[in-house]
Formats: sequence, structure tokens, C-alpha cells
Amino acid sequence: MAKKPSLKSVALAAGVSPSTVSNAYNRPEQMSAQVREHVLDVAARLGYPGPDASASSLRSGHTGSVGVLFAQDLTYAFSDPYLLELLTGIAEVATKTSTNVLLMPVGPHSASGAYSRQEELDLVQNVRRAVLDGAIADGVDPTHPVLRVLAARGVPVVSTMAGVGDRCVLVDDHAAAVEVGVHLAGLGHHRVAVVAVVADSLDDGEPRIVPDDAPHLFPYARLRIAGFREGLGPGCELTTVSAGQNTLDSGSRATETILASGRRPTAILATSDVLALGVIDTLRSRGVTIGREVSVTGFDDIPQARDAGLTTVRQPVREKGRLMVEMLRDPAAGGTTATLGTELVVRASTGPAV
Repeated sequence: MAKKPSLKSVALAAGVSPSTVSNAYNRPEQMSAQVREHVLDVAARLGYPGPDASASSLRSGHTGSVGVLFAQDLTYAFSDPYLLELLTGIAEVATKTSTNVLLMPVGPHSASGAYSRQEELDLVQNVRRAVLDGAIADGVDPTHPVLRVLAARGVPVVSTMAGVGDRCVLVDDHAAAVEVGVHLAGLGHHRVAVVAVVADSLDDGEPRIVPDDAPHLFPYARLRIAGFREGLGPGCELTTVSAGQNTLDSGSRATETILASGRRPTAILATSDVLALGVIDTLRSRGVTIGREVSVTGFDDIPQARDAGLTTVRQPVREKGRLMVEMLRDPAAGGTTATLGTELVVRASTGPAV
């Protein structure tokens, strides 16, 4: 079997030093175009693919890659409007800075915070062997073992949650939800249901009435629920329903659970726009007039929210993604915590309680 060509064999064949061959691939500005073309022609003739990326990263301490960790499966990342917007912001900075982006679904967190040894090994396998300069964590619970692995490896993490990783880019979920609650209280709503996203896919996914702080809800969902309750005031009747993943179907099935539970609420608050759109679909299928018989709110202000006339909280999702990459690339410039502003956008889906 023929010996594979190496950097040294290319240098010998081209009549240049090994460092010149390396520069032809990694630092072309340090040589003339003529020399570089000569080296690359010789490399192509010998079948040399270029310097080994992992070896180069070990020498330089940089890989040119960041991982994006999220607590859902990979196909979900391409169907969730929020995640798509976040990834767009990440990609904008990554493209400008020639940074590679590795999508890394890391599975659910455990509601109890406990995993079997095999579960933990399965969850962290890809992250343990990935070559990264840093990681972006969206919706990854603080108890997730993948965060311990990254910390042990010295890989910096920027998160969308406080208390996760080295730095974070946040919106004030609680304060934004308080504003929603105050808006609805001003319209006379006191009997309210909340439809919330579930983080733990080990849950059976069936919608059910749960406590506001149920551990299998996403942490940001718990913050929003607490804000809704505070804004609505002490006289409110608030029921929380865990909906499953952030899909239209989850919102629809949670609405069926709410309607079957007894008295219909005058308002249904969803912890995301996608869930809210599922709520609207089911209510309309029942002949309910949105904004008059039942008010509905969401969170995120995805493009579909505007088309549906949904009252929601606008958060700068794309800017969040951009800033997270910038924090990884230049920690000194971004600081350790950034809190982005939100805006309550009132549309036709909310009106006076009846």
C-alpha cells in the first residue's frame, strides 16, 4: 500500500520548507501567489489533502468552530421558528468571521436532575469528542451533564439562561410576562390558563394540569408563568397546563385539555407563539371568537404571529444569536451578561373579558 503523502513529503517535492507548505493553506498572505500556486499544484499531484485539522487546532489552541446545544432532536431545530431565527443570527456572525457552526442536540434534562450512568454517557458522547472553541446553549437545563463535561474540558459556554455557562444573553422573561399579565388584568381577565412548553422529553408528552413551577417545564417557561401570575394580580385564577414540545399540535392538545377541565377561561396565555397559534386553531375550530370570547397571547413575535393578529412579547431573537457568537469570540467586548429589551405588541387576539 502506497504511503499517504505528508506535509513533509510535499515540502520535499516542491523544494520548499514544511512551514511554507503550512502557510500555503493557513496563511497565504505571507507568501507570493506564485509560490502558493506551485505548492498547491504539487500537493494536488501527490494527493495531499492539506494539514490535519485536529493537529492544527491542538497547536494553535483554536478550532474555528462553535457548537450550538439545544435540548430537542435535530429535526426539531429546522421546524421551530424561534430556533431558526436564533440560528440565523448565529450564522450571520459565523459567516463574517469564517466560523464553523456545529448543531448539537443534547437531549432532555431530567426533571429530577438524576440520570443513569448509561443515559449520561449517551447524552454527552458527541460533546465529549467534539473539537470546539466554545458552545452556545439554548434552553439547556443547569443540571444537564453536558455542561459539566464542557466545564471540565475548559470549553466556554454562552447560554440563553442565567446560571448556565460562563456568559449569558438574556431577555427578562419574568418582567416581560408581568407586562402581559397587567395588560390582561386591565381588560378584566381573572380566570386564565397558561399553556407551557415542556423541556423533559422523557415526559410522555400528554398535556396535563401542573404546578406553576413543575420541574419538567422549561426554566424560561417557569419564569414567564410567575410573571403572568404577578401581573394578573392576587385575585386571578391561573391554571398551568404542560403542553409538550413547542409545536402547533402541542398547543392544540393543551387547549382541548383546558376546555375539558371545567369552566372555560377568559384568556389563554402561551409561553411561545407557536403554542399560541395552536391554541387559536383549536378555539376557532370550536367556533370561539378570538379576542372577544377568549383572549390569547404568545411570546417571541415570530412572523406568523403578526399574520394571526396575536398579542405577544417581541424579543430580539436574531440579535441574541449574533451577540452570543460575539461573546464567544471576544469575551472582553461582550462582558459576562447581556440583557436585551422586549416589547409587548398588542393585537386583535386580546380584548375585554366577557
